[in-house]
Amino acid sequence: MKIGILAVQGDYEAHARVLDRLGADYAFVRTPQDASQVDAMILPGGESTTMLKFLKEEGIEPALRALHARGAAFFGTCAGAILLAREVRSPAQDSLGFADLVIIRNAYGRQLASAVRSGLSKLKAEPLEMVFIRAPIIDKICCDAEVLATDLGHPVLVREGKLLIATFHPELTEDNTVHEYFLKLAAEPASGAAEHAHSRLRSRTGV
Repeated sequence: MKIGILAVQGDYEAHARVLDRLGADYAFVRTPQDASQVDAMILPGGESTTMLKFLKEEGIEPALRALHARGAAFFGTCAGAILLAREVRSPAQDSLGFADLVIIRNAYGRQLASAVRSGLSKLKAEPLEMVFIRAPIIDKICCDAEVLATDLGHPVLVREGKLLIATFHPELTEDNTVHEYFLKLAAEPASGAAEHAHSRLRSRTGV
């Protein structure tokens, strides 16, 4: 399994260092051909409008959509989370729309600039270190999404099928937990991700 890291702009090299620590196979994605040769994708932090413009102008967006249609896993951090969102507000902007999320851009940025905090998550018993840098806020999630971690009352790590969305930067810590979780998600068959969502729905409804 080869993990693609969108290497257009932003902190893609930090994600590569984490994957190096984990011994994962990866490749930087800068062209449509690069995107066609990977099995899963990481969309890193950076400037989301710049990244999306590049994806459109260089023809990478259709390749990412084809990858998503094949059931590949995607991991978006900060700006990458904005790219995956269904709708982006404050200000409004285009996105890939893969995840059924509504995100308000840069709300933390106006309030707190950046911060490093620790909080509980569903990934491990110990607190998870979370680095926020002008982070977006997830304002709304769909019923099939699972909140894996929260901060200041907002979801900050969410799984929806084979999509993993983080408004913080796990790649800027020495903790490999979130990336380990993504690698397991990426290796899971698409049918397994669907069953994950259905089992959560059954647990809520009793059906």
